[in-house]
Amino acid sequence: MKTEYLTSNNRVAILLHEGCQGTGGKTGLSYLRYGSAPVVAVIDGQTAGKTLLEATGIDKNIPIVADLKSTLPYAPDVLLIGIAPSGGILPDNWLLEIKEAIAAGLSIVNGLHSPIAPLFPVLKPEQWIWDIRQEPAGLRVGKARALELSCRRILTVGTDMSVGKMSTAIELHRAANAARIKSKFLATGQGGIMIAGAGIPLDAVRVDYAAGAIEAMVLEAADHDLVFIEGQGSLLHPGSTATLPLMRGSQPTDLILVHRAGQIHVKDLPLIPIPPLKAVIELYETVAKAGGAFPGAKVRGISLNTFGLTLEEAQRAIDSVSQETGLFCSDVVRFGGGPLLRVFASSS
Repeated sequence: MKTEYLTSNNRVAILLHEGCQGTGGKTGLSYLRYGSAPVVAVIDGQTAGKTLLEATGIDKNIPIVADLKSTLPYAPDVLLIGIAPSGGILPDNWLLEIKEAIAAGLSIVNGLHSPIAPLFPVLKPEQWIWDIRQEPAGLRVGKARALELSCRRILTVGTDMSVGKMSTAIELHRAANAARIKSKFLATGQGGIMIAGAGIPLDAVRVDYAAGAIEAMVLEAADHDLVFIEGQGSLLHPGSTATLPLMRGSQPTDLILVHRAGQIHVKDLPLIPIPPLKAVIELYETVAKAGGAFPGAKVRGISLNTFGLTLEEAQRAIDSVSQETGLFCSDVVRFGGGPLLRVFASSS
């Protein structure tokens, strides 16, 4: 899926109610970190008046305001829905602010499962609505055609959902670009697609075509040296169906395991423990190989999410995971992707 909707010429307000410090703001916070269009205001009634650093840990001079009306002095031309509630369904109480934004002439970026465009069939000139979670046309069943490619295909996999798989792929891609390596980031979720401007919304694709959709996207990136594929879900999560088609469609040559420091069970599911990381690594490598049906892929390093820890606590956690797994470990958001990227040079 490609779009020319959101560009660096836009001025974005992010709808992020209760998402700055809650659990549902991953999409908006990701755009704050990595988006190309300038963000002029964040809407969050819960943290309005705080600095963005205080509310989110992101050190940018962007005001947090209480409602859509309060963003208008900052002249946004796009409202980006940055909240991702469970199931991706649009809550009724958000619709009023979206209506206000449409009336004020703003365009809408919508990453929820509920499409918004049908609700507003009449728009002003130059105004648009981008409903991201739409299944692409022309899908086919996967056939493992990525095996024929010479590029290295690096897939981020996780011990849980929402642990930093997208951030890891983006940081590694940025580090590769800085090192003048021909690199491509492939987005597979709404946040990544907003940032990259293209991608496959995997959770909007019928399961029979999911691997084929990823395969087609990887084939288009074949002229790059490194292709970083944004991971989704986790093989450990009982509600996740995304990881396996990502593995089969991309036929990764390498894996990066992403984990949140100190997490011992799947989020909100205390009866589902996260096994020791060496066992998780073995699981992913075993599934990638499928008993020898495919060449498989090795986990080359660990991306550790140390958000909320002090620098010293983070370094202790990184050292502990490295010692436990025998693999290089780093927090790419704190320290950049360069150190973790170097594991590919040593394993080529």
